[in-house]
Amino acid sequence: MAEIIDMPKLSDTMSVGTLVKWNIKEGQKVAFGDILAEVETDKATMELSCTVPGTVLKIYATAGSQLPVGDPICAIGKEGEAAPDPKGKPAAPKAAVAPAPIPESTGVPCVPAAPAAAAAPAPQSDASRVSASPYARRMAEKAALNVAALAGTGPGGRVVGRDVAAAASAPVSAAPAGPLNVAVAPPADGKGIQPDANIPVGGMRATIARRLLESKNTVPHFYLEVEVDAAPLMGLRETLNKRLAEQGGEGALKLSVNDFILKASAEALRRVPAVNASWAGTSIRQHSAVHLSFGVALEDGLVTPVIRDAHSKSLRDIAGDAKALIGKARSKKLSPAEMSGSTFTVTNLGMYGVTGFFGIINVPNAAILSVGATIKKPVIDANDRIVMGHRMVIGLSGDHRVVDGANGAQFLQALKQILEEPTLILI
Repeated sequence: MAEIIDMPKLSDTMSVGTLVKWNIKEGQKVAFGDILAEVETDKATMELSCTVPGTVLKIYATAGSQLPVGDPICAIGKEGEAAPDPKGKPAAPKAAVAPAPIPESTGVPCVPAAPAAAAAPAPQSDASRVSASPYARRMAEKAALNVAALAGTGPGGRVVGRDVAAAASAPVSAAPAGPLNVAVAPPADGKGIQPDANIPVGGMRATIARRLLESKNTVPHFYLEVEVDAAPLMGLRETLNKRLAEQGGEGALKLSVNDFILKASAEALRRVPAVNASWAGTSIRQHSAVHLSFGVALEDGLVTPVIRDAHSKSLRDIAGDAKALIGKARSKKLSPAEMSGSTFTVTNLGMYGVTGFFGIINVPNAAILSVGATIKKPVIDANDRIVMGHRMVIGLSGDHRVVDGANGAQFLQALKQILEEPTLILI
């Protein structure tokens, strides 16, 4: 019998997914483990594997569309079978069957939706008897809504995530949604730098906006800055990369400035562990391990993959992990697990020529390190002579609920010492 495949929940915080690309077409036969589509969640782009072998009867969602979790995306059944109407009753009722487990190598399983009854159910007072997706029930419970009182728009009148979201948001504001200050005059010459357009906000950008707004609105930021003599670091990097190239040839690992910053940050956190903590409401959570996240800029936003147990890894190990994670990020293959659980974040805009800035804290971290470019400038040496030096400005944004100014200053002091004597990180 035909089964309607819903937009699955691919991460803990996912409520809407963007169907980036279909790998199938109507009439195509699919087998267990085949990749049906690529879906962008609030954290990453992930492959959607099939657990229902058969023929693709109908594709309901177009590539590029944003769909709430629980919305139908396609139907799979026997060849020649009529595709069910996602807005009406399904082709035939059937008992819910748990999907078979998918090996990790095949991607994320595409879980079939729980089938609806043969006819749309009448309103019932008992929420447990209402046809609703598990995700919709969880949403309703969190929003303190009675799922039995909601009108379902899913197959067979099934209550899905968008129904709960609509009910939860309806009383908040009656004002129509839309962009502000859109009445902008066109250029006088009829030509502009780009076409006027309203660009839909993808899942990644929406998550970035939500998290940064939460951070700035709820976390009391304070800012510290220190200038580092980067000449020893640049000299050691050049020496090590030369030796690595001699040993490994063209495929040798090449150390970046950011690799040194990451390793030095882990060592500085070892010296000042108070910064490696999180605000937990009624307590401060101290973290025994250093899990470093670092920013990777993508065309549609920023992701922060995490290097686990950085406190116990060598410079070479950290550089290798960072390179692998950057590759995954740029090919949109990072898993949610590879972008969660950090205890400290490093963001670097030095490669763009930015000399100094302060990042927004990546909650629940207590601080974020901001790294600027290394520039040549006149400096006064130990003998009071004006000489040419290499300087790097590093900023720290701290959560004042967790980290005091003295703790932040001690951390930057330790980091500065390590970066100005970089052979310390090789011991």
